[in-house]
Amino acid sequence: MIPVSYNVRSLMVRKTTTIATALGIGLVVFVLAAAVMLWFGIKKTMVGAGRTDNAVVIRKGSDTEMASSIEVGTLNLILAAPGIKRDSSGPIGSGEIVVVIAQDKLGTDGQVSNVLVRGVTEGSLRTRPDIRVVDGRPPQPGTDEVMIGKGLVGNFAGMQIGSSFNLKKNRPVKVVGVFAAGGSSFESEVWASLDTARSSFGREGLVSSVTLRLDSPAKFDAFRATIENDKRLGLEALIETKYYEKQSEGTSIFILALGIIISIFFSVGAILGAVITMYAAVSQRQREIGTLRALGFSRFSILFSFLMESCLLALVGGLVGAAAAFCLGFVKISMMNFATWQEISFSFDPNPIVLAIAVVFAVGMGLVGGFLPAFRAARVSPVEAMRV
Repeated sequence: MIPVSYNVRSLMVRKTTTIATALGIGLVVFVLAAAVMLWFGIKKTMVGAGRTDNAVVIRKGSDTEMASSIEVGTLNLILAAPGIKRDSSGPIGSGEIVVVIAQDKLGTDGQVSNVLVRGVTEGSLRTRPDIRVVDGRPPQPGTDEVMIGKGLVGNFAGMQIGSSFNLKKNRPVKVVGVFAAGGSSFESEVWASLDTARSSFGREGLVSSVTLRLDSPAKFDAFRATIENDKRLGLEALIETKYYEKQSEGTSIFILALGIIISIFFSVGAILGAVITMYAAVSQRQREIGTLRALGFSRFSILFSFLMESCLLALVGGLVGAAAAFCLGFVKISMMNFATWQEISFSFDPNPIVLAIAVVFAVGMGLVGGFLPAFRAARVSPVEAMRV
């Protein structure tokens, strides 16, 4: 077989075309890797809001908490179901109200965006121990106080400790705390007292959903059977991680599909660049190819060598593109969640799977772009090549 060092020297001799082709492939890989990283980031942010030992109960037929309504009188029946974990205060669970409000976004010349408001109780923090108040304190029950996720701080008018904003027209609330939730979607929410949220939006006697802690994930089936088999209730139960995974599907699929479509269009140009580069290499190296054939290297060795050179070129470009995409791991962006129409802060999630996808895609472009030139090189006649 022809040594790889031969292909490396060949690429180094043609620096201009090598760099141009590698950058073209790198751009394609950058777009694809960025889209996959954002897909992972959306999944991490949304699904990270749930726990496998938590269950969410909503009205049957409702896709989201916002579309659901449960009468307060039903709460005791839900909390009495088997499999719910208890502590000294009783069953660990909370009925919550979920609504979306429009708020002025800072730095956008008056542009508004949707923010999700969650009416919570003391049981909400017991149900979600991962949520930590990092500044200030939780709102007092029955007061016009709220705490906000750290993803909202400084992004919307009035959303910082000590400031106020209108929960609804002529209903100002004061921000008394900021909480962190491990980078999950909760960090893009406003948490108010349940009574405050209900009275502000005319939801007295109702909650949107009920979130409960289970003794263990294994207890979920028995809990769900109790809830869903009672036809009077008209409710359905989901594992919390599954619920939030469903919420992320629309946004994540859109981002991934868009990234793949753009990458496919860009890859056509990159592959054409690789084809032109390799055809030029074959044309310029007719004598070299003839010499290699005269030295006894087979057509297959020539074919494999030029394919190796094309893949090596693509691999370098792919690694450059992946490295550039991985730098996006320090960037946070805000996007609309198609399920709730709230704005959520997402971050790109670099991980080994993204690198593997980038390398495979780059090498694939190298194979496609290099096959025809390599096939042509393999067909070169030693006698005719020496006459050139």
